[in-house]
Amino acid sequence: MDTMIHCTVGEMLDANAKKFPDREAVKYNDRPYRRTWREFRDECNRAAKGFLSIGIKKGDHVAIWATNVPEWLITLFATAKIGAILVTVNTNYKKFELKYLLQQSDTKALVFIDGFKGNDYISTINALCPTLKTSRPGCLSEPDFPFLKTLVHIGGTKIPGTYDFQELFRRGEAVSDAEYRRVQDSLDPGEVINMQYTSGTTGFPKGVMLTHDNIVNNGKGIGDCMKFTEQDKLCITVPLFHCFGLVLGVMACLTHCTSMVPVEYYRPSVVMNALEEEGCTAVHGVPTMFIAMLEHPDFKKHRFTTLRTGIMAGSPCPEKVMRRVINEMGIREITITYGETEASPACTMTTTDDPLETRVCTVGKLMPGVEGKIIDPKTGKIQPVNVPGEFCSRGYNTMKGYYKMPDETRQAVDENGWLHSGDLAAADENGYYRITGRIKDMIIRGGENIYPKEIEEFLYTHPAIRDVQVIGVPSEEYGEEIMACIILKEGAHLTEDEVRGYIGDNLARHKIPKYVKFLDRFPVTASGKIQKYKLREMAAKECDPADTSRGGRGKGNTGRPSGTPKKGVPARKRVPLQG
Repeated sequence: MDTMIHCTVGEMLDANAKKFPDREAVKYNDRPYRRTWREFRDECNRAAKGFLSIGIKKGDHVAIWATNVPEWLITLFATAKIGAILVTVNTNYKKFELKYLLQQSDTKALVFIDGFKGNDYISTINALCPTLKTSRPGCLSEPDFPFLKTLVHIGGTKIPGTYDFQELFRRGEAVSDAEYRRVQDSLDPGEVINMQYTSGTTGFPKGVMLTHDNIVNNGKGIGDCMKFTEQDKLCITVPLFHCFGLVLGVMACLTHCTSMVPVEYYRPSVVMNALEEEGCTAVHGVPTMFIAMLEHPDFKKHRFTTLRTGIMAGSPCPEKVMRRVINEMGIREITITYGETEASPACTMTTTDDPLETRVCTVGKLMPGVEGKIIDPKTGKIQPVNVPGEFCSRGYNTMKGYYKMPDETRQAVDENGWLHSGDLAAADENGYYRITGRIKDMIIRGGENIYPKEIEEFLYTHPAIRDVQVIGVPSEEYGEEIMACIILKEGAHLTEDEVRGYIGDNLARHKIPKYVKFLDRFPVTASGKIQKYKLREMAAKECDPADTSRGGRGKGNTGRPSGTPKKGVPARKRVPLQG
């Protein structure tokens, strides 16, 4: 990569503070938080010293379980400046998922808010760590979590056994500038700085290890494709715990001195207010986010005169929606990105200069510094132009590996350094890629990656369930919905809502199936292997892609639709993750 940046995240922040000290770096529209690059750099330095003061060292794992609050950004840069590895936690996680992540990641410190959308984080943490209430801050000792010692609460309320986030600033005063500089000077851009959890169709979530070089350079390439400068303002509506928010958002801004306008969590009215009142020039989102704004009753009351670009990704981008975003919101330079967390995440991207048809029908060309090839999944041979095969990539953006999972790493990245996506794609004679299908069974619902194996493994714990297969079915609103195909034990009884309630009480809301189907048997091969593709074919015929009905709520469900299968509806073509 000719334009490779070889510096740490912290060094990039320091450079921005020196180059544009008084330009706006972060501005929230819904709270009194505004910082220039110099002010933001100084605040992150104080927090970094605070983490050092409570015993966080280079290489330690610090998890953050929070919405897009200012402290999330501060924690990102503060940990990066001392070489601590930030472990991002999905805000929808519940007890079962949080326990696994904290254990598998060897997290030493957890930064968290009170909760989100009815999910009480404090109660969950106390249930997992019963001695927290009687522990001194920084001295937690739980057999289930041998590495976890420190919890930091965001919110101002004193929680027994934890530090308050504001305490970090006060405690950091005891750390000398010389000590802080020694830590910063010891960092290398090739070191791991971020861990994001993603799953495959086999096994539980895996910690994707990303370096400074990975995310800084990917952010640089993304911002270049949108022609970002210090004159731009990006409204970050997507979660920071995901690569979409962290890299396509924050790192793209960091590498171009572009101002950030974060939204704590997506609500169309809040986003539209921010876009208009802050004069944003760019906005990111999955298609459903743009649709929600376009269909909002107050949409026509807003004027988005400054908007010009952004990224629509995270799930297939319908041509009709793209055209409406361009014509009705005025985002004439909207782009599309394709990639995966293991690739930091962007592999291909359209640019603001590409014709509309190209931006609608393809996912662009390879990013600078990234190699790509399309291979026959069976033979490994490179496919001719316009012939589909598995998309593979190689370059600076490839992850360091999955944390403590060497076998899974070898399965994803071959001996020649090629990252195998599992997605089916084709490249045309001009080097533009189209995503045509997928090999893996991952479900993408409204931009959320959902992994059937994790839901299946959990449903197996229900005493009434003998066997289960989780699949994706077409949906016009969300791209895909979840269907759980269940075989009950002899004599057992279970209702659809009981299944949804069981999942809703233990897993994140977006993993609750819209459809539950009880079967007597699954289609299998001669060798006894379950044929999931036949289940998908059955589901696609029975479920109406346009069905947006909302059914009854299961126990613990906060409103996921149940819906009713509808016969005679043909399957719609589906494509995998874009973004």
